[in-house]
Amino acid sequence: MSQATQQAPAEIRGRWRQLSLLGGAMLVDSTEASLVNSLFPVIRQSLGLSLGALGILTAAGKIVGVFTGPLWVWVARRWSRKNVLVVATGLWGVWGIAAGFSQNFAQLLIFYTILAAGYAAAHPIITEIIGDLFDGSARGKAVGLLYGVIALAGSVLGPVKGQLANVGDGWRWGLWGIGAFNVLLGVGIWLWFRDPGIGAAERQLADLDPEMRAAQSRLTWTKALALLRIPSFGILLGSRLLSGHLLVGAFGVVFLVDVYGFSTAVASIVLLPFGVGYFLGNVAGGFLGDWAARRSPRYGLVAVLQAAQFGFAAAAFLGTQIAFASIVPFAAFFGLMGATQGVNPGINRPMVMAITPPELRGAAFAIYISIFEAIGWAAFSLGAGFLGDVFGLKQVFLWILVLLMLANGAYLTLLYRPYARDVDRLQHELDARRAAALSG
Repeated sequence: MSQATQQAPAEIRGRWRQLSLLGGAMLVDSTEASLVNSLFPVIRQSLGLSLGALGILTAAGKIVGVFTGPLWVWVARRWSRKNVLVVATGLWGVWGIAAGFSQNFAQLLIFYTILAAGYAAAHPIITEIIGDLFDGSARGKAVGLLYGVIALAGSVLGPVKGQLANVGDGWRWGLWGIGAFNVLLGVGIWLWFRDPGIGAAERQLADLDPEMRAAQSRLTWTKALALLRIPSFGILLGSRLLSGHLLVGAFGVVFLVDVYGFSTAVASIVLLPFGVGYFLGNVAGGFLGDWAARRSPRYGLVAVLQAAQFGFAAAAFLGTQIAFASIVPFAAFFGLMGATQGVNPGINRPMVMAITPPELRGAAFAIYISIFEAIGWAAFSLGAGFLGDVFGLKQVFLWILVLLMLANGAYLTLLYRPYARDVDRLQHELDARRAAALSG
């Protein structure tokens, strides 16, 4: 085999169609999970809850994912990734239907937590599969488009969900409808999804026999623990704990209702520009990341990721700390917050893929998203819920969305030295695997 053939990037047939199917699963999961957040003002009134209840709901959903996210990754290796997606992100929608029948906070908390336990499978497993569908030159674009389209669709659904506040028991109908659709989507994954296999998009492994590729990519505890010894990965994990922008999706609507006196239906309008901004940020982030990596392989991606944190802090200050007479300026700044937040997935997900071996990416994203991001999100949600009752959400948003995000941007300076070394180390490892497989 010639060197040119060995270096040719791998391209999986039908990869964009497969990505669309996976994106549909993530969209429905996120829509059902966010329904409680966006309609909490009417749920609060219906069930007689306090603001702290939203923090408990959001935190419980994230905390359970700390345990079930890695568990689903483990099950996927011993069963199959496709079957796990069918069950955990599809048929699991029955728990959303059950949540719609809740008569008190305890019931809603139980069903919502069980629902979140299944949905925790989506991000680590689907993101791992993206790394097997697309090679390094296209991952930023693929991740950016996936998250962007999900956000755009979610932004269109956001105001629609908000209008359910004007319907008697509208939040219940929302949970019933989305849960039923999720079950149907699970059937669609079972019928049409085709798993490309681990390492299928790596140029060094793509043309190897699948069994040979699997033998070279067996997951062991030693390999899994080695993730924590990758310097760049450790820094990225720390950044997840400082990602205060995660709070805006959970508390944005109730913030505008409580702090500036908008109705739930009017406050929900900001979800549209936020989603559009998030879509544009994802798409731009993916393309910008690929361009930055070509211009400066050592520093480009890190610089874009760092700039996104500073940009979000500036937009958050203008969009949450200044009182405007109408919803329009808030909508504009929420759009900017969505854009600067949207840059992140198209940068940080490919960065994780670039420094972790194919068989460890599911575990890496379980740690990165299901554990560290969930811990950060849970802490912010609990803190915002209880501190919001004491100090007010405006003050909490200043601390978390502005000051903490400035600290996060400064913290990412630590990535400049180790990231390029970690990327080179992985490429040398894959080259060695190829040589060992062909010589055997």
